[in-house]
Amino acid sequence: MSKYGYTIEQLMELAGLSVAQSIAQEYPAGKVLLCIGPGNNGGDGLVAARHLKHFGYRPVLYYPKQPAKDLFRSLLLQCNAHHIPLITDLAEEANSCDLIVDAIFGFSFHGSVRAPFDSALGVLRHAKAPLVSVDIPSGWDVEAGDVHGTGLSPDMLISLTAPKSCARHFKGRFHYLGGRFVPPEMAQELGTPQFPGSAQCLRLG
Repeated sequence: MSKYGYTIEQLMELAGLSVAQSIAQEYPAGKVLLCIGPGNNGGDGLVAARHLKHFGYRPVLYYPKQPAKDLFRSLLLQCNAHHIPLITDLAEEANSCDLIVDAIFGFSFHGSVRAPFDSALGVLRHAKAPLVSVDIPSGWDVEAGDVHGTGLSPDMLISLTAPKSCARHFKGRFHYLGGRFVPPEMAQELGTPQFPGSAQCLRLG
């Protein structure tokens, strides 16, 4: 996207907004546990938390590995300014929230899941609250899906820009497309459907 003049900050803001709007289409306002990874997928989750707060939800963050990059520091500072708390006891929060957002690993994930996220995925797999995955369910291969059998099984998948190949293995209730920022030329190449009105998200299934 950089060849079109977009910055990573712009893309992350638009992606996170579309995540929050997708959630608001299907789940009532309540306590939302956002599990944040150390990369761009986690950045999308931090942005989504801020927007969910404005939408009347009660977000909390599980963010065990916080990068030193200015971008991620700024996103966390924004969450702090919105009084979005950081939590450390994932199991306790997973059992007391109304919704869980998986923003841990994105399309660049490969190999096996390492600490502390291996144990975190174990907690999330057994949580009773509905789970929403951002772009790709954590633990999945971007092409083949949950090849190791240790990935998450979300109730909602929010594909960003375009569905990844692994989305064909998604068996949850809601599949949304988010990120209404693709230029016409790229949208044609990707086969991106038309978004309705001013919506930042679109239900695919």
